[in-house]
Amino acid sequence: MSEQKRKKKRKKSKTKLLHQYYSYTGFYKFIGTSLRKAIIPIALFVIALILFNKYVYNINDGLERMTETFSTVGVLVVFFISETLLGLIPPEIFIAWSKKTDDPVVTLAILATLSYTGGLITFFIGKASLRINSFRNYLETKLTKHLKNTSKWGGFLIVVGALLPIPFSITCLTAGMIKYPFKGVVLFGLFRFLRFAVYALAIFQMVD
Repeated sequence: MSEQKRKKKRKKSKTKLLHQYYSYTGFYKFIGTSLRKAIIPIALFVIALILFNKYVYNINDGLERMTETFSTVGVLVVFFISETLLGLIPPEIFIAWSKKTDDPVVTLAILATLSYTGGLITFFIGKASLRINSFRNYLETKLTKHLKNTSKWGGFLIVVGALLPIPFSITCLTAGMIKYPFKGVVLFGLFRFLRFAVYALAIFQMVD
């Protein structure tokens, strides 16, 4: 057997083992459940948004007023704090707001970068929490399931957190708590930019 064929066989074997591992540990089931949980709220949110916009209040007017009332820097600061503190405010609101700014694409890119940076900061918060017993115990109690999943699936769960409506910062926080390699968070977290791009394509269609 040639060296090239042996390498292909080893690669195929590793891929198969990885697939078996994720099947056995329930990763695919977790993804399916997360998608189902995400699709229903998103669909309801979109329907509610359309009805609210049609019968209650024009969302475009609200976003316009938001742009006129608050400075761009102020909104970006609020967004960054939210993304660092476990995603307190849905990023979709800010994505919609970015359409009303002078340069939507640049603003969207800044939002994605702030969200990504906020996740990296929470990674270090999670890592630092290990030194404070009371804080660590509190987080371990609140994030038991997420810590367990991150320990099992590592980088793939970070990708899920970056793409799906699961608070990205929580995924990064737990990654820090289990001492997941920082370079892995940096790499897999880049999928956060893809999420903002995809969501913007949809949301921008609804905003004039």
